[in-house]
Amino acid sequence: MLARAYLRFFVFLGVTASALFVSAGTVVWWRGWVFLAILACAVASVTFGIFKGSPELLQERATAGKRAKGWDRGLVPLVTGIPFVAIVVAGLGQRWGWSAPFSDAWALVSAVTLSLGAGITYFAMRANRFFSSHVRIQTDRGHTVVQSGAYAIVRHPGYVGAVIVTLSTPVLLNSLAALVLSVATTALTVLRTWLEDRTLVRELPGYAAYAQKIRWRLVPLVW
Repeated sequence: MLARAYLRFFVFLGVTASALFVSAGTVVWWRGWVFLAILACAVASVTFGIFKGSPELLQERATAGKRAKGWDRGLVPLVTGIPFVAIVVAGLGQRWGWSAPFSDAWALVSAVTLSLGAGITYFAMRANRFFSSHVRIQTDRGHTVVQSGAYAIVRHPGYVGAVIVTLSTPVLLNSLAALVLSVATTALTVLRTWLEDRTLVRELPGYAAYAQKIRWRLVPLVW
């Protein structure tokens, strides 16, 4: 299982790089390389760090889709597929010279926020041994409420990181069209957060009390 995860990492990186630079029609694109470097570091830290130390989490994430809630099986392809399309769109914008307002300074700021978002998701995964790829109550794994780390601030820190990454990417890649797709992905992520939270309140023992204690799902003082 771990060997397959390592293989998937290199395949993922190769496919993403190909989509990015083939659509751009050039490899001389510093924004694209910065994005790819941050993405590679983020995925490598999970693959060679968290998964290596928690093979049971790797197994869970590899098989969760078969046992997930039906509504989540419909949402996951969208929240993972649309960002990939956004990368291709950004590459086409680079190739065809579509104008966008994001200066080099904005690109550097977005690179920092992109790294921050990836870091938030990483530490959420480190804190939560039930951090699955799909929404399901993991009774077979002794599913319990996690309240440590970022979970002491908001109820879904992994989604917070994902939203930051999603919205930072088109700014870094200088694409308004990709930003539209990223906003759509963010809306779907918010919907997924609401549905998951409702499921956990109903079905996971102790989560309703946790929700009373930690009031905010994604953004403190907002929602």
